[in-house]
Amino acid sequence: MARSGGFGRSGESGRRPSKAAQARAAAQAARAAARAARPQSKARSREGTGGAFGMTGTRRAALLAMVVCALALSIAVPLRTYLAQREELREVTASQETLRAEVSQLEQRKQELADPAHLEAEARRRLHYVRPGETPYVVQLPGDAERKLEDERPATAPAADKAWYEQLWDSVAAR
Repeated sequence: MARSGGFGRSGESGRRPSKAAQARAAAQAARAAARAARPQSKARSREGTGGAFGMTGTRRAALLAMVVCALALSIAVPLRTYLAQREELREVTASQETLRAEVSQLEQRKQELADPAHLEAEARRRLHYVRPGETPYVVQLPGDAERKLEDERPATAPAADKAWYEQLWDSVAAR
């Protein structure tokens, strides 16, 4: 049986809560009211924090991939230009060395041709020149008689007597 003394409802002690308990309850109620009044961001309403900018891992990876692609594309064109210029410089340097060697050969040839004795020897050998009063002799070797004059002549036939515009047309038409 239940007693009906001065206890009031069953389960309650009849004592009033202390001032400290009242202060705690008031502080909890104030915090709950402040939370309800404060707008919550989308990132905070979801599970997890979502990083510094409120982005998921997939979005961060996509952003990183876009940044890497942008960097690669911005570096690709200048790098290609640099490599092409380096290759061109290498080719020009090689060409310059070849030209220097050719110039030195031509200067040496020029010095040789400046010598009158060498010039005379060249004229005698290549052009078959003789000095006045000398008798030129042509030596024929055994194989020379069998050679034909056609073998020594150029392979191309002389141009036919055509007008200049016909020759031009034949050269363009590849006849």
